[in-house]
Amino acid sequence: MTRLPFPPVTRSHILHCSYHSWHPKYRSITPKARLISLTAPFLAYLRSDGIIVPPEEDDPNIDFSSTDTDSGIFSSTSTPTVSDSDSDSEPDSDPSTQWPELHQKIKSTITELGGNVVPKLNWSAPKDATFMNATNSMECQSANDIYCLLKSSDFVTHDLEQVFDDCTSSETNNSDDCEDSIPYHLILRKTIPALVPSLEFRCFVRSRALLCMCQRDLNYYNFLPDLVPTLQPLIQKFFEDKLKQTFEDDNFVFDVYTPPPHQRVWLIDINPWAPRTDPLIFSWMEILEMAGPTASSSSPKSNEVMNGGNAHHDAPKDEESDKEDIFTPEFRLVNRDDPEAYAFNTPRYSAHKMPKDVVDASGGGEAGLREFMGRWREIMREQEREDGADGRR
Repeated sequence: MTRLPFPPVTRSHILHCSYHSWHPKYRSITPKARLISLTAPFLAYLRSDGIIVPPEEDDPNIDFSSTDTDSGIFSSTSTPTVSDSDSDSEPDSDPSTQWPELHQKIKSTITELGGNVVPKLNWSAPKDATFMNATNSMECQSANDIYCLLKSSDFVTHDLEQVFDDCTSSETNNSDDCEDSIPYHLILRKTIPALVPSLEFRCFVRSRALLCMCQRDLNYYNFLPDLVPTLQPLIQKFFEDKLKQTFEDDNFVFDVYTPPPHQRVWLIDINPWAPRTDPLIFSWMEILEMAGPTASSSSPKSNEVMNGGNAHHDAPKDEESDKEDIFTPEFRLVNRDDPEAYAFNTPRYSAHKMPKDVVDASGGGEAGLREFMGRWREIMREQEREDGADGRR
């Protein structure tokens, strides 16, 4: 078998899983966030090559202009440096002049949300680009932090360029669903104080039934097994009350966070029922072939509904039979002996990351990145001089 036996993935399903589509309905059960509609010039900026960010207003003396827009991450300035004055190239322009209102909106939203936010686009967060952030995380304190993450992320590029890959061809000609017509949004979520990654879980819904769930942080935590009897019914009830009959599609994947003291559930994200969504501890083949609830076990009132409310016409069942009919979603954790249990020092998304020199520089914070960019500019200038000398020979 070369392809997983998925039902057809439609463009409408992908759009239903976009944050801007479902957030208004579930706003009360999601962490505080703001959605900012993105303009065509800003989307063109995200799609463009190189990483050029607006000048840092709080430190106007810092100059990161360069003759090569592909040689690093630079803040644009209107005045060239002394070393750049010998170059024939014009200094980089401020990219935010193409979207000044949006730039100001992003900055004011960061302030509104307490000065520390986590960004994402409609579907994806730039988790694969955290090495570009001085904090080595997705927490951003400035608009430029956000721009660096978004422009360095393969996941964000997928949102912009390939979001309808693998969708059914029957909807291919629907111009309303092409990438150019998607209402792209920047989502800025207020950073959750003291977030505990071990209490984030991914849940899989098939035919409007919660089939299984697992932890999102792929490390072993010895306290999690003792929490399962509390968390499993808590998440199950959350799904039954909030999502089961309200989300547009029968099949989907959702992520939740259950902070201590484990008395409520936060909806973090909704993902497509598609191969692009990471099944984490499960495999997609395992999920697709997993036995789900029967009609009688999926709802305690199913017999009453099927018989027009005349439940007393059914043949009585003994208590043992009733217990057997109750379906309990599998709650899978990383076990002590699993390979994932030793992933504490293993960087995720390494296939999407940049050379080790850049990663090492980001570990030194802003000063490390500045030093790296300076060294890189000198290397590029030396290369240009050598190329010019070779051309004159």
